[in-house]
Amino acid sequence: MNIKRALVSVSDKTGITDFGKSLHEMGVEIISTGGTARALRDAGVPVKDISEITGFPEMMDGRVKTLHPIVHGGLLALRDSEEHMAAAKKHGIGMIDMVVCNLYPFEAAIAKEGVSLEEVIENIDIGGPSMVRSAAKNHRFVIILTNPAQYGDVLGQLRETGDVPLEARQKLAIEAYTHTAHYDAIISGYLRERLTGESYPQTLNLTYEKVQGMRYGENPHQSAAFYKNAMGYGPEAAEPSVTNSRQLHGKQLSYNNIMDADCAIEAVKEFAEPTCVNIKHATPCGIASAPTLKQAWLGAYDCDTYSPFGGVIAFNRELDGETAQELAKLFLELVIAPSFSKGSLDILTQKKNLRLLEVPGLEKPAGRKGRMTRYVVGGLLVQDRDTKAISKESGDWKTATEKQPTGEQLKAMEFAVKCVKHVKSNSVVFVQGTKTVGIGGGQTARVDSSFIACHKGGERIKGSVMASDAFFPFRDAVDIAAEKGVAAIVQPGGSIRDDEVIAAANEHGIAMVFSGQRCFRH
Repeated sequence: MNIKRALVSVSDKTGITDFGKSLHEMGVEIISTGGTARALRDAGVPVKDISEITGFPEMMDGRVKTLHPIVHGGLLALRDSEEHMAAAKKHGIGMIDMVVCNLYPFEAAIAKEGVSLEEVIENIDIGGPSMVRSAAKNHRFVIILTNPAQYGDVLGQLRETGDVPLEARQKLAIEAYTHTAHYDAIISGYLRERLTGESYPQTLNLTYEKVQGMRYGENPHQSAAFYKNAMGYGPEAAEPSVTNSRQLHGKQLSYNNIMDADCAIEAVKEFAEPTCVNIKHATPCGIASAPTLKQAWLGAYDCDTYSPFGGVIAFNRELDGETAQELAKLFLELVIAPSFSKGSLDILTQKKNLRLLEVPGLEKPAGRKGRMTRYVVGGLLVQDRDTKAISKESGDWKTATEKQPTGEQLKAMEFAVKCVKHVKSNSVVFVQGTKTVGIGGGQTARVDSSFIACHKGGERIKGSVMASDAFFPFRDAVDIAAEKGVAAIVQPGGSIRDDEVIAAANEHGIAMVFSGQRCFRH
């Protein structure tokens, strides 16, 4: 056995007593600190306190215990260096062959409601990261363990060969540096936000935890994995999302499923009433609110009856059996809801591959905050999420035309704007009441989006309300909508040709409202 001495100091004590017993049975001397030492002793594992090794007591409320040359000399000494070993012998430094350490529970501390800054500061580990980094640096001679999940493999290797091979030591060292990097990223991010409120620092530290590997990415020749934000704080931590969802049935989520699910969830959050959102290729193809989910589904489906094939459907109420029966008539990739009734599960789980995703909280839209990142080659773009409400009550809305919108049209405009902000730009939607009847987006010209939406909407466009995600640069989109009988339009305004666009609306007898808020979605 090449492992003679281990230093054990953990905050997460999962499995530590069994691990300590196994080390002791192998003849390993165990040095420990504070609560870890007590836990090991209570389990019958002989332990030496760190103070016995350093000759100094733990002091200053435990802030100072392992920060000592006796400890770090025993970790950092190169065993194959005569100079290092001579210095160790001269100063009475014994070698430490293994470190088992995970860090103060900073994440748990900041998750507490109303936590004081003093408590946060006290949960910043100093000695732990120092030991971890020293052991990781000298991994040729020191085994570093930072996760209880590692205990079993290491014990197996020690029992089989009496040592841990270099390749395994290297992997453990990499995981150790990942552990401390994650820890420091959370600390710096939390303190920056709490103490300075700075949103866009000069250096942006992010940390993510792997949720799952994937068979492939957007296309079969691309590899992929899914990660969740592991910062552990902020408004998004508990927000209903695909990241915080629970899969109840079906094949593993694919890369494209996750992308579409995110779009569907973010769109359905806009609405307080029972709502259905149909997503295909990361953009809505039908949205409707109604008194019941079945009515909402039928309204959303009626907007575009062929695009939902293989699509993603999201609801903001518990999915009932009656609605599930309607869904079962189609081939769908994924159905999302805050919960599923037993009746709906009985029906939909008969489809072997249909993915069912439970996202608690979708029935209660809450304030949404936070930032979003977009990858570009070699970098990231970071911005606030587009969560600003667009409402006729905001004071920003103004009627630009001679004709005034009716009360019903204003309500439809609010619904339409909530929809259009989730369609890929350039985007327009047409709505009747609280359901879409035509959607056009992802085009290089707004007039083309208008043409597509009118083509899909057909006769249903007549008497509808049109919403645009940005101003009309020309009057052509208004003319196309007017030909199909649109009754009212809501758009941000702000074009140098606003007068021309307003004149077009007046010519056609269309009421037009300027919302004053653009909502591009690239």
